[in-house]
Order: sequence, then structure tokens, then C-alpha cells
Amino acid sequence: MLLSSLGTSIANVGLPTLAQAFGASFHQVEWVVLAYLLAITSLAVSVGRLGDILGRRRLFWLGLAVFTVASGACGVAPRLERLVAARAVQGAGAAVMMALAMALVSETVPRERVGSAMGLLGTMSAIGTALGPSLGGFLIDGLGWPAMFWVNVPIGLLALFFASRFLPSDIRPSGADRPRFDVAGTTLLAGSLAVYAFAMTLGHRHGGIGNPVMLGIAAFGMALFFLVERRVASPLIRLAAFRNPTFSAGLVGNSLVATVIMTTFVVGPFYLSRSLGLGTAQVGLVMAVGPAISSVTGVLAGRLVDRFGTALVAVAGLTLLAVGAGALATLPMMFGTAGYITGIAILTPGYQLFQAANNTAVMTDVSADQRGVMSGMLGLSRNLGLITGASVMGAVFSFAVGSTDVSTANVGAVSDGMRFTFECASMLMMVAMAVTMVGRLLAGRPAISGQAG
Repeated sequence: MLLSSLGTSIANVGLPTLAQAFGASFHQVEWVVLAYLLAITSLAVSVGRLGDILGRRRLFWLGLAVFTVASGACGVAPRLERLVAARAVQGAGAAVMMALAMALVSETVPRERVGSAMGLLGTMSAIGTALGPSLGGFLIDGLGWPAMFWVNVPIGLLALFFASRFLPSDIRPSGADRPRFDVAGTTLLAGSLAVYAFAMTLGHRHGGIGNPVMLGIAAFGMALFFLVERRVASPLIRLAAFRNPTFSAGLVGNSLVATVIMTTFVVGPFYLSRSLGLGTAQVGLVMAVGPAISSVTGVLAGRLVDRFGTALVAVAGLTLLAVGAGALATLPMMFGTAGYITGIAILTPGYQLFQAANNTAVMTDVSADQRGVMSGMLGLSRNLGLITGASVMGAVFSFAVGSTDVSTANVGAVSDGMRFTFECASMLMMVAMAVTMVGRLLAGRPAISGQAG
């Protein structure tokens, strides 16, 4: 989990250096980040299902190996095209690692300790996200841009050793009992998700929050995917799983929460620099507060899940998220930087509480042959939330500011945009809370319960 999140965050800081090194434009080197993101988004569910069929330990080890080798290939890439291709392969390895990490935790950790393990995964993800920009900048300054990719190699080799040494062997069905891999469904889902991710990340340059043609293609592809899944004998995703209210509510809540978290990364830098007048270094320090808090609250959140149950902790997390988003809409205008940090300090623990509780709730009761694909679905819902949050909430912010070029807007307009955007974010968290509680009620459980699960 540390490697995959580090791979996501470390490359962003190196884009200006890469543009200079390869004599390329910013839009060209942006593919170094986009290729990784597209690979993870399009493959998360497919590789999870493949792990269920072939063996999660075996595929997890292979994903680690692919990620490690591709990291080295990134470091020696002689041209930008080779670097982008290596990043796509690295993203494929990261998709395996992210999809199967939670599945392996739910498989190997005692039921009463799953919450703590999920919280630890959340902590490692936060550490990777927080460490990436600072570590990348340090390595680039001291050793050059290849170092930000080479650093993954020794960590990857250590992870390979741990995986070989400690993960239990797979128990796989043989012969006729082994389910077939759904090639048609996998192709449709991966293609549709890739088109959607591309539309929401780069398509906004050609029309609003996404290229309408690409979004239409993605929607058509998803419709075909669901038709195929209804007919094949061994579907990639069992559509009956969506009739489980806890699972469906968990996916929706996960995506909405990720949308709000991404809003802090999209809107925060503009407000801190334009309205509060902070320099680049100061903005970086303030933006690091959230990941730093996440890194120390993840394990505690998991322990609270084990102690009080998933439902109570999930609602508590969503409450903090809603209050924190509301605080970001008001406190910075009253108290400046201190108000912004206060809002982040409320919102961030709520994120870790919800993640630990939601992941535990979804994964605890999953059948053994579906753990990989369900883990992949959780990762996908989070990633789609991040992508949608960057595009949609960025568009909301621009609309509220009243300008498509936020970097040149006046101080008052940026403050108004900040307020409106986080008021919307707070309402999204209220929607997520309603969805979570309704899901619990429909599942025949009380909305707030001290019983785990």
C-alpha cells in the first residue's frame, strides 16, 4: 500500500524537471502521471477477480515484481514515450497491489482484528501520499529525476521478500471447479473506465467537466458490460452483490468521501496562495497537515472499529467529514491559516474513521472466492471519487469564483469560491451519511450499532 500510494504522489513534483529534461511541454509530461492513473483505474476490478481465480498470493507477488521492474525501467527511460509506457506498466502492478492488499488482510487477519489492519493500511497509504512530494523533491535535487523512480526498487524487493516469507499459500480449485475468467466483461469494463478517466482528467479542456463524446462512449460501454454480466456463466462482477445494501452503500459512500478529500487538494492551494497570500513553501507545509494527521490516526481508527463496530465508527467519521467541510467553508475567512488548519484537523480523522469502518464492513462478510474483486471494487470507487472530485469540484470552484482562470481571480472571488465549494462538500457528506444509514437499515441492522460488521 505504501508503494502504490508513493508511486501516485512522487511523480507530480517532478513534472517541471521532466519537461526540461525531455524538452517537452507540460501537457506532454502530464502523461507520466495520467498513464499510471489510467492503468490503476481501468484494471483494479479485473486484477482483483484474476486473483480470486489464480490465487491472490501468487498474483500479488507478480504485481509487486511488475511494479518493481517497471520502476527501474522508468529510471532508465531514454525518451519520454518510453517513460510513459513504463509508467503504464508500473500502474498495472500498482493496480494488483491495491486491489489485493485488502483482500489478503481480510483473508489472513483474525476477524476481531480486521479493523486495526484496515486502519494500518490507511496509515501506510497516507504516509505514501505525504512522503511522495517531499521525497521526490529531495531525490531530484540530489540525484536527478531517475532517482524518484529508482527509490521504489529496494522497497519493492523488500516487499517481495516479505510476501514470499509470510503470506500463506493459495488454496485454489482445480479442473472443472475453477471459474473461468470473464474476458468480454473485463475488456468492456476496463475500456469504459479508461475512457471515463481520460474524459474527466483531460477532456475538460475540450468541453466543460468532460468531453461529452467520451463520456457517452463510457456510458455505452458500461451498459454493454452489465448486459454481458447478466449472460455469462462466470461474470467478472456478480450483479447480485449490488443487492446487498451494505456493499452498495459502501461503494457510494467511499466515492463521495474521496470526492471531498480531493476537493481539499484542488481548492486548497488556490485559496492559500491567492486569498491568504502564502508563498509556495508555506502552501506546501499547510497542505502537508492533512496527510500528516492521516498517518497518525489510521491505526487508532482501526482499533475503534474493532472496539465499537463498523456502523458507529462510519457514522462518526462522516459526521466529522461534514463538520470539517463546513469548517473549511467558514473558519479560514475568520481566522486565516489557523482556521484552514482547524478545518483540515477535523475533516482528516473523519476520513480515516470512515475508511477503516467502511472497508471492514464491506470485506468482512465477503465469500472467499470474491474477496479480490470486492477489494478491487472498493479501490475503484475511491479512485473514481478522486477523479470526479478533481474535475467536478474544480468546475464548481471555478463557477463560484466566476472565472475559468482562478489563478488571476481577485481575493474576494477566490474566498467566495472556497466557501461555496466546501458548503457543497459538506452537503455531499450529509448525502453519504444518509446513504450509509439507509444501507444499514435495508440490510436489517440498526443505523448505529455497537456490534461489529
